[in-house]
Amino acid sequence: MRIARLTGDRIAVRGEGGWWDVTDQLQLEGHGDPVRAVIERGTDLERLDVVGAPFVRDADAVLLAPVARPSKIVGAPVNYRDHQIEMQEQKSIADYGVFLKAPSSIIGPGQDICLPYSDQRTDQEGELGVVIGRRARHVSRTDALEHVFGYVPILDITVRSGEDRSTRKSFDTFSPVGPYITTRDEVPDPAGLTLRCWVDGELRQSVGTDELIFDVPTLISYASHVMTLEPGDIIATGTPAGVGSLTDGGSVVLEISGLGRLEVGVTGRDSIAYADRPGPAGERRGDVDATAPGPAPGRAHWAMHMAGLWYFGDLT
Repeated sequence: MRIARLTGDRIAVRGEGGWWDVTDQLQLEGHGDPVRAVIERGTDLERLDVVGAPFVRDADAVLLAPVARPSKIVGAPVNYRDHQIEMQEQKSIADYGVFLKAPSSIIGPGQDICLPYSDQRTDQEGELGVVIGRRARHVSRTDALEHVFGYVPILDITVRSGEDRSTRKSFDTFSPVGPYITTRDEVPDPAGLTLRCWVDGELRQSVGTDELIFDVPTLISYASHVMTLEPGDIIATGTPAGVGSLTDGGSVVLEISGLGRLEVGVTGRDSIAYADRPGPAGERRGDVDATAPGPAPGRAHWAMHMAGLWYFGDLT
């Protein structure tokens, strides 16, 4: 099943040629995040009767980010080998662990990524997003997919400056998500998907999700040993090689097989010079962030041990 949030914070399920608006049937009118509410309630949408529900044709449907405000967005740094080589990184997710992005960075299809700096590179990172369906704490890799609600394309936009990852990736508009969530039952194997990302019409990224260093079950299990994953949370699973700079007036398209096509614009209308940003002055470390701080040595390995993931040790 495909589930979307329409303009006016309406929740809809996919029909032939459009969307069934089931907001009233679910008594969610006026709810600012109706999809998250459905996930938290554990509503069985397969049993929902759409008879009498308004039908919005594709030509008239304006889709928003399907989950408006998850409790958190969990990011996976350096989770493809080709990206590790591209960025000249000596470490991978096995060393860095995960990081957090601000939920306020979420935008939906058709909106614009706003470049914060006029003189600092900002890159696109196309990723597979995992939407958590039920609370996950200390889950095993074997049971991890049972905690998934569905999957969604997500862009992890990144400034190549000197700040910590969570700062460089949390600017408003830096987490485009959509166009809809495809439920877990329609994705029997999250390692069997193809991800492609275009910037200004140029294909920059193309990869199979079977190339993830920490695959989806491993990533969920690992993250759940660090923090409790709540219904509606989103895990961005990492980006492959092909990241590159965005420019004012540009466009980004992310397509994942079976999960839809996310299209957003790029604007620099509110950009300022990096040196003019508020706050204490800091050392500028150039355009490529090859020295971003990670957790203390051994911390990720400890959490992997707690998750029963020692057999991934050869990946470090």
